[in-house]
Amino acid sequence: MTPPLGRKDALEPMTPRFGARCLFCFCNTILCLLLALFIFWLIFLPKEPEFTVSNASLTQFNFNNNTLYYNLALNITIQNPNKRVGIYYRHIQVIANYRKERFSMVNLTSPPFYQGHKNTTFLHDVLVEGQELVEFGEHELSQFNSETAAAFTILMYGKFKTADYGSSKIDCKLKVPLSFSETPATGFNTTKCCNVYVLTNP
Repeated sequence: MTPPLGRKDALEPMTPRFGARCLFCFCNTILCLLLALFIFWLIFLPKEPEFTVSNASLTQFNFNNNTLYYNLALNITIQNPNKRVGIYYRHIQVIANYRKERFSMVNLTSPPFYQGHKNTTFLHDVLVEGQELVEFGEHELSQFNSETAAAFTILMYGKFKTADYGSSKIDCKLKVPLSFSETPATGFNTTKCCNVYVLTNP
């Protein structure tokens, strides 16, 4: 049967213009959701703790018969910059290097500790002391004997827990004045450490 003239069919196919409007609305909805997720991520993503060596003293640093004798004391400040997230420190390890030669390794967190949000923790008199076999060349030995301040690279490997477990490598480059008595020398400058990278464990 032929439909009456002047009457539009109710089953008229969707026009291209209507389809474009639907696609535009769908894309806008997706973009709004992605923007909301990005803002949420910026607000609640835990920031890395900040490490600073506030003081360092070196009362022994002698080299004899290929053996390095050392006594280094560090004051370390750890700051949690997060407003809403606390940090649980499971493990912190300090590794001391002199002229790319590793000479000591110390574990700090025994037992582990918790740090609340926007909180600062002070680790006083972290001792790096003992003796270690080290091979110096003639040039390195000459520099060692002429130094009045020792340049150390202190690496701290930390494992902490926030929303998940993370591991961080902290790099501290220190210049510590030498003391030739048991009294620490003055002149150390507070040094802020760098978080080199963060790994997230599965």
